Amino acid sequence: QVQLVESGGGLVQAGGSLRLSCVASGRTFRRYNMGWFRQAPGKEREFVAAIMWTGRINYADSVKGRFTISGDNAKNTLYLQMNSLKPEDTAVYYCAGGVGSYDNWGQGTQVTVSS
Repeated sequence: QVQLVESGGGLVQAGGSLRLSCVASGRTFRRYNMGWFRQAPGKEREFVAAIMWTGRINYADSVKGRFTISGDNAKNTLYLQMNSLKPEDTAVYYCAGGVGSYDNWGQGTQVTVSS
């Protein structure tokens, strides 16, 4: 079982930046993919960015050029650097991981972008 704990959320003005962190603990797997998702009030959870176990990185079109996903294997930590934030980026951000499908989820961290 893998435990994921996010941190780094907060309140920021439009145009500002935040960096989210996700620390993974517990059993690890070789072909483990990790990603970030978000859920805004009244909306379904949506994909934001992911790092595959192959090293391939994917982004949602809405965050390309503004968000950067990265990982530090030595620290078992996944990051999401968010720049040029917009009010529509306001959501609870979740870290997720799994082999094939995303089976492990964190508790989420709130990001609020004011206009």
